[in-house]
Amino acid sequence: MTTRQTKDGREISLLGYGAMRMPTKDGGHANGWVKEGYSQSEIDQSELDAQVKTMLEHGVNYFDTSPAYCRGESERRLGEALEKSGFKRSDYIIATKLSNFAPQQYALSECRKMFEDSLKYLRTDYIDNYLLHAIGNDGFSTFSKRYLENGALDWCASLRDEGRIRKLGFSYHGDPKAFEWCMDHNDKYKWDFCQIQMNYVDWLHAKETNPRNLDAKYLYERLTALGIPVVIMEPLLGGRLARPNYALSSELAPLDPDASLAKWALRFCGSFPNVMTVLSGMTKTEHIVENLATFSPLKPCTDEEFAALERAALALIKLHTIPCNSCNYCMPCPYGLDIPSVLTFRNTVITSEKPPSAADILAMYKKAVPDPLRRAERCTGCNRCRMHCPQSIDISKELGEIDKWVDSLIDEEVAK
Repeated sequence: MTTRQTKDGREISLLGYGAMRMPTKDGGHANGWVKEGYSQSEIDQSELDAQVKTMLEHGVNYFDTSPAYCRGESERRLGEALEKSGFKRSDYIIATKLSNFAPQQYALSECRKMFEDSLKYLRTDYIDNYLLHAIGNDGFSTFSKRYLENGALDWCASLRDEGRIRKLGFSYHGDPKAFEWCMDHNDKYKWDFCQIQMNYVDWLHAKETNPRNLDAKYLYERLTALGIPVVIMEPLLGGRLARPNYALSSELAPLDPDASLAKWALRFCGSFPNVMTVLSGMTKTEHIVENLATFSPLKPCTDEEFAALERAALALIKLHTIPCNSCNYCMPCPYGLDIPSVLTFRNTVITSEKPPSAADILAMYKKAVPDPLRRAERCTGCNRCRMHCPQSIDISKELGEIDKWVDSLIDEEVAK
C-alpha cells in the first residue's frame, strides 16, 4: 500500500475508506432511502466486519465517517467493526465530522452532544481527524450560523488543544466564500487538512458543470501553497467515472485495455503529491480488492495518461450528464420519489455506447425505478431536495425534463 507521510511523521494509506455506502443484507448499500412504509434492508454487520479487517490487513488505515452517513448508523457500525478487527486503536485513523446540518443542531450544546456521541459510537476517547462538514452548503450565511456565530469553530480548535481531536480540518462543497474565509483565517486556525471533491473532470471543469463550483485544480493549488494536505472525496464522481461509459473508455482503453474506468480515476487522484488519502465508498468486497490492487503500489499517471484523461473529461462534459454523485442528501423525498435512481437512469442512457431504442430506454427505466410511484412524473416541484444538494442541481427541473422525455418515448412506442 502506497502511503503518504504527515508533518508529524504518521504514515497514512493513500487509499482511504469512506463509510458512506456500507453493505446491506439485500446486497445494496446503506446510503439509500426508500419511501416510508417500504422495507429497508439493514446494514450487514458481519460483511462490514470482514471488509474492514481485510482493508486493515492490506494496509488501509484511514476510515472516514459522519453522524449523517448511512441513515445515522455509520459511526456506530464502523466503531464496532474496528473494535472487532483485532487491530490496536493506534493502528488506524478515524475521521468524523461535525455534521450539524439542521438549524436545531446549530447550538453549541448540540454540537458538543454530537461530538460526545461520535466518541461513544466509534468506541474511542479521541478523534484523529475532525472536520467541519460541507462548509459551503447553502451559502456563507449558513456556514456562519453553523460554525462562527455559535462559537463551534473556536470550540473545535480547543478540542485540538486538549488532545480530544488530533487534527482539525473541513470538507468543502459549494459557496466559494466559505472556502476563501477558511483560507484567509488559516493563520489563526492552522488547518491540518482539507477534504475536497477532486477527480479528472472537476480538476479543470467543475465550473462547467456548475458555475458556483471552484475547479479542483484551484482548490488543490491554494491548499498546497499554504501547506495544507488534501483528502479527496468523490474521486469517481459518485460512480459516474466507474460505470460503463463509451465516451470515457474510447479515450482510455487504447492505453490500457485491461484497466477499469475506476482504476483510471483513482490513479489520477493519487498522482498528486499533496494528496494525503483518496476516499472510496467501497460497498462490495470486489471493489475493495480492485482498489487495493490499484494502490499497492500506486502507479502515478504519465503525461500521456494525464492528456488522455483530460480528453475523456471533455468527452463526458459534451454529453451534458446531470452532475449527480448519488450522495443521497436529497433523500428521503417527501413524496416518495427515488431521485438518485431517476437521475442515474438518465445518465446511463446518455453514456451508452450505442443509443438505445425507445423500448430499451423504457425497459431500463422500469428496471432502475421499478415502482411507478417513485418516478419523475410524481415530482410536485416542492424544491425541498434542492437545498440539500451539494452540487446545487435544479432537481425539480431535471425531473420534469426526464418526465417529458419518457412521455415522448411512450408516445413513440404507441405510434408504432
